[in-house]
Amino acid sequence: MADILAKSITGLYTRFMPATEVPTLTGDHIRLEPLSHRHVEGLVAASAAHPAIYKWSPVPQGRTEAEQYINTALAWQEAGTAASFAVIRLADSAVIGSTHFFNLEYWAWPPQHPSHGRTAPDACEIGYTWFAASAIRTPANTEAKLLMLTFAFETWKVLRVCLHTDIRNHRSRAAIERIGGQFEGILRAHRMAADFIPRDSARYSIVAAEWTAAKKRLIDLRDRPRESLPIPSTNGL
Repeated sequence: MADILAKSITGLYTRFMPATEVPTLTGDHIRLEPLSHRHVEGLVAASAAHPAIYKWSPVPQGRTEAEQYINTALAWQEAGTAASFAVIRLADSAVIGSTHFFNLEYWAWPPQHPSHGRTAPDACEIGYTWFAASAIRTPANTEAKLLMLTFAFETWKVLRVCLHTDIRNHRSRAAIERIGGQFEGILRAHRMAADFIPRDSARYSIVAAEWTAAKKRLIDLRDRPRESLPIPSTNGL
């Protein structure tokens, strides 16, 4: 037991993390495509209309910040810890936001285990999601979660997807709970908040056994008439 603990602490029980190959995911309303520098102008335009709505999310404002935002995302991908997307509205091909898989976990399954040799992540987080004001009260955020969770559970076959949000962001917390996220607790001083204070985060997760029910909820929410939906929090999940 002591030997296992020592190896775990030193990282020897974590598989090598390859540079992440980012897929293109297409739904009925949006397309998630690998974030790159060709999206700079689209991100600038998407965040410029109503910057005040980004109370809880670090969102790039202006070309310089958008370029830095993409550089960071690409560095995460190269390190094998994230997969970052631009959100494209199918109706007009406009960039309407961004979202990310990150904290990709590659577990070191022992040689005799059936999962030994897996090349996909075993667990991940979805977050750093934000949308343009024009995408609020549309199916965009719901469909983005549907596409990403479907890919995570059905292609990567992850065991768990985590979602964190600022403890003060009650709309975001309600949105996560609405799609089946299970509240796990509060992580104190977890991350720097958008207002540059140590943020307490509400932690949620969906595990593989819960995915079938969560998928049905997401499809129902996406297809429900907009006027019957609560006002969503599209930013901060």
